[in-house]
Amino acid sequence: MTTTTTRTRPVRRRAPTDNLLWRITRIGLLITACSIAAFPFYWMLRTSVAAPDSIMLDGLSPIPATVDLSNYARAWTEANLGRAMVNGAVVTVGILILQLLTCVPAAYAFAKIQFRGRNALFGATLACLLIPTQATALPMFLGMASAGLINTMAALIIPFATSAVGIFLMRQHMMTIPDALLDAAAADGLRTFATLRKVVIPAAAPAIATFSVLSIFMHWNEYLWPLLVARDETLYTPPLALATFQQVETGMDYGALAAGAAIITAPIVILFVIAQRRFVAGIAGGELPG
Repeated sequence: MTTTTTRTRPVRRRAPTDNLLWRITRIGLLITACSIAAFPFYWMLRTSVAAPDSIMLDGLSPIPATVDLSNYARAWTEANLGRAMVNGAVVTVGILILQLLTCVPAAYAFAKIQFRGRNALFGATLACLLIPTQATALPMFLGMASAGLINTMAALIIPFATSAVGIFLMRQHMMTIPDALLDAAAADGLRTFATLRKVVIPAAAPAIATFSVLSIFMHWNEYLWPLLVARDETLYTPPLALATFQQVETGMDYGALAAGAAIITAPIVILFVIAQRRFVAGIAGGELPG
């Protein structure tokens, strides 16, 4: 009787020096990438606190020779950024509320409700993602003009009452909700909207939070549409107010322009810092609450 022996290859373990080198390289790449991404913001802040007569004289010096905060006062008052930021908050929050009221039920229907033509309608929704927003600006403008809504707050909000991106993002997240969970809700006597409110929305909270952050980012920084429909300065949003400030009031006053850009960027940065965990969870897929 013969016996055969099998030889196993020894497992090659990575040396500790290799692991250390990889960690150092990875950390170095992350620091480099973060530095490149943060440099424009740093330079904006550096320019915003530099004295107007020394911005060009300092050249590429990373630290201004003198610190002057009058740029912020001049940008705030002359560009009327206080009123513009209130308008921006009203517009972005109004758009977000309408989008959540339309996108959440639509995403739930596409994800969990069987009805005739569902796939065709969802395909049409995805096709909307291929249409540039600039291509729809003229039809929307004509529609707002025929309704007599030009130069009103409603014209800044109504055209963005729904979002194909939001429907797609939340539908993909709701697809991961187990059908058994919905069946249990139905067995407890919950109807469709009660199930949506008590079961689906809590389970899809990361995706809803992610879309909310994206929507606020997008519409806070919107420039083209307010430029078309906002004729009165009292309706200017932050980007439009800053652009008008640049063209009419300041000319080449880079310090005041940088200060204005820092003012209107600050709320978005603060929002992202607060919501970053929800944002990352929504992008990564998130987990069902226990």
